[in-house]
Amino acid sequence: MTTEQLINQIQTKKSFLCIGLDVDLNKIPQHLLQTEDPIFEFNKAIIDATHDLCVSYKPNTAFYEAYGIKGWQSLEKTINYINEKYPEIFTIADAKRGDIGNTSSMYARAFFNDLNFDSVTVAPYMGKDSIEPFLAFEDKHTIMLALTSNEGAFDFQTQNLEGKELYKVVLETSKSWKNAHNLMYVVGATKAEYFTEIRKIVPDSFLLVPGVGAQGGSLADVCKYGMSKNVGLLINSSRGIIYASNGTDFAEKAREEALKLQLEMEQILN
Repeated sequence: MTTEQLINQIQTKKSFLCIGLDVDLNKIPQHLLQTEDPIFEFNKAIIDATHDLCVSYKPNTAFYEAYGIKGWQSLEKTINYINEKYPEIFTIADAKRGDIGNTSSMYARAFFNDLNFDSVTVAPYMGKDSIEPFLAFEDKHTIMLALTSNEGAFDFQTQNLEGKELYKVVLETSKSWKNAHNLMYVVGATKAEYFTEIRKIVPDSFLLVPGVGAQGGSLADVCKYGMSKNVGLLINSSRGIIYASNGTDFAEKAREEALKLQLEMEQILN
């Protein structure tokens, strides 16, 4: 998917909502456990109920890998279902990969060619030769960790290096990498006060923003400081939407929560 297609979808749906499909069998409705593939059945119902309110789905691969080969098969069925039924949706493999070049090439092939995701999250700690293999894929996007929403982000990301925070060095350096136009960045909603500084470095790049909802991030603050001329934001909500109910009405309740965010986004866009 091209960036222009993503922007068009945002404009059409009046939404920049990304829904995280982080499926925990201990949290999904009990009646689904009787089905052949509970993870896929849960995802399918959530997707069918919310696809018109969001522009992106983001399965975190850990929630699938934890269940072995069956979990991976559920992930494959989920991405295939989205691509076949709702091809306009931007898909994110939240895998946080990143290794030496030949290994990253294999990771990129797995998510872009085999599973046909539009994007994948990566960790930049090993530098450009661990990220450029992902960037080599045309019309695919690499979403690099920049400033995350977790408490431990302050251990390294905001440390001052000769007068500049590490996350700023990461952002500035990444702009020089080959095919850097395919880069997006992860910036946590709980770090809203940093968005102004981030936009000075990457004014037009898309930012994937976790932390709205269950983690306490403010949508209004993120938009105030982080929105670009083309919106440039994908606001992720996972638990607050998909686990709005653990009863038979789970998909309906998920839609209600997604609609609340979509309407707030529409108001901001207007």
